[in-house]
Amino acid sequence: MTGAQATPDRASAAAATPAAAREAVLLVNVRSRRGAALHGTVRRMLEQRGLTITAEHLVTDPAGQLPDLVPRILAEHPPLLVVGSGDGTIATVVDHLAHTDTVLGYLPLGTTNNFGRSLGLPPRLRDAIDVVVDGRVAHVDLGRVNGDWFANLVSIGVSAEVAGRTPHLLKRHLGRAAYAATAARTLRSHRPFTAEVRSGDTTWRVRTHQLNIANGRMHGGSAIARDASLEDRLLVVYALGGSSRFSTAWAAARQALTPWQPVQRKGYLTGTEFHITTDVPLTVDVDGEVSGMTPIHVEVTAQALRVMAPRHPGRAAPGPASARV
Repeated sequence: MTGAQATPDRASAAAATPAAAREAVLLVNVRSRRGAALHGTVRRMLEQRGLTITAEHLVTDPAGQLPDLVPRILAEHPPLLVVGSGDGTIATVVDHLAHTDTVLGYLPLGTTNNFGRSLGLPPRLRDAIDVVVDGRVAHVDLGRVNGDWFANLVSIGVSAEVAGRTPHLLKRHLGRAAYAATAARTLRSHRPFTAEVRSGDTTWRVRTHQLNIANGRMHGGSAIARDASLEDRLLVVYALGGSSRFSTAWAAARQALTPWQPVQRKGYLTGTEFHITTDVPLTVDVDGEVSGMTPIHVEVTAQALRVMAPRHPGRAAPGPASARV
């Protein structure tokens, strides 16, 4: 399968840390895997590093609270919004943070933390806080699915069902293994679907159990490809296997074992805009949260979000999730 668009050279998106960002608003999802246990530690460590926390918000119901809370926070024009959470919270936060002057400081406290891994944030909390305080301001891309911003990944199929079925308590105790266990159970009875993916003059049809559209470089804690990036102005579309359940499991394992391969070698489709239909309407997983149904229109917007990232990205390769501080 050929790509819809060639991958361009990666551009640097570094800038100096804003001096005004010595003040920050802190928002922590205490339902995220480590949020309840570490929110007090997070604030203390940020203040020890010289940040003044002007307001603190502990969220227990992200879907219910964030749509009203985040606009109220941004109405005060804080220079820095520090968010401690998992990927689902970030998907809602960027809906309001895109194209604003407020810089996002992200602390990955969730289960898979794909967005943090895509940024190259270190797994140790103390080191991630160093990035928030002393990193660089990166201007990263965001995707949009039917007008809804997302940071990392949109998927159709098994993962959308897994996102709705995996209990929070199981995620807190088992981490990423909770998703794997739920996926294994879900796949046993899951029916394949046919998807048509269109981008410009390219049309691709596939029968599969799982279709992914990635803006970031990580899925399930592993890199999608060596050259996938939050700063490449491209989306990457790929199916995990074909119509058989075994092929899905095999493709997921192969994906996890080949993060060093480039996008082109994997045969994934790249482009800036895709229209995707399925033979039956299916729910859509947006950064770990179920949101909407197919058909979907997905596009990328370059440099839509300002976020703190490591000053030396090559030295902060994503590692395994850790509860260390």
